[in-house]
Amino acid sequence: MQFFDDSLHPENMEKVVITVAPYGPEWMPEDFPEDIPVTMDEQVQKAVDCYEAGATVLHLHVRELDGTGSKRLSKFNELIKGVREAVPDMIIQVGGSISFAPEGEGEAAKWLSDDTRHMLAELTPKPDQVTVAINTTQMNIMELLYPEYLEGTSLANPAYQAAYSEMTVPAGPAWVEEHLKRLCANGIQPHFQLTGMHALETLERLVRKGVYKGPLNLTWIGIGGGFDGPNPFNFFNFIHRAPDGCTLTAESLLKNVLPFNAMALAMGLHPRCGIEDTIVDQHGKRFTSVQQIQQTVRIAHELGREVANGKEAREIYRIGVQYDTVEETLLANGMAPNRKPGQKGVPQRG
Repeated sequence: MQFFDDSLHPENMEKVVITVAPYGPEWMPEDFPEDIPVTMDEQVQKAVDCYEAGATVLHLHVRELDGTGSKRLSKFNELIKGVREAVPDMIIQVGGSISFAPEGEGEAAKWLSDDTRHMLAELTPKPDQVTVAINTTQMNIMELLYPEYLEGTSLANPAYQAAYSEMTVPAGPAWVEEHLKRLCANGIQPHFQLTGMHALETLERLVRKGVYKGPLNLTWIGIGGGFDGPNPFNFFNFIHRAPDGCTLTAESLLKNVLPFNAMALAMGLHPRCGIEDTIVDQHGKRFTSVQQIQQTVRIAHELGREVANGKEAREIYRIGVQYDTVEETLLANGMAPNRKPGQKGVPQRG
């Protein structure tokens, strides 16, 4: 991304698109009963509350009535339908892992099979986005979940800690290519969840080869444990390398969420919050998803940035847009063209 002398002036920035992840599948309802919805009506109402507070992208997971994360696509269909009816302008973004909670004490964390994850492209009604990881990566969330924040929660259980420390994100080349093909064929936009520079570089190669022809909506994830760590230099290096025409959202964990969101807001980028990312504020106190959104809106306003409504967020994310050719995709995303046969030097944007 390029920054000019006036790039940090709010009048030259896009409106803020706030993503909220309010379902927190790693936590059990008893960990934060004031803010973890369980019934379907409660889960729909949580989306409404978040939208009214200022969030326009809903990162969606679903719970069963016993409080566990659901892996049933029928439950996802039910929640998507309810949210779509209640807040039709909200961008529904299904978490591509669906549920990464371990099945029971002492068991390894279980991810869904590749075939089942491909079925996210068949959800009805269809979501606006499904998150897509690039490259299989370790995801040890325990690395940054400090003991003082886990005391008294389900994640204080050593068996759960062992399971969560051994998680991986399965996103090999064949799966990614097939998944992108199915999502795009059904008019569902991938939102790329990138673990660091290696994932961004692989995504760029996929675009240049024509595997993906659409807008680049990216989230940089600084949670450690196989992903980039929450070091500002990791974030700034990623920003420096990200294409000019992408959207970029910051994501981190616990007390790192607010600083990275503040950096993103100050630089014209976009924030993500919600109890999937943190259940505590900077003072270690419980912090609901709605409170986090309200805080994000306050900071945005202090910086002079306007918060996008649902329709504006859809325009910024280019929901529903796909491109016909590789060169059109490169141009739309602010990337240099591919090298022409025999061309010398560095390809220039025309």
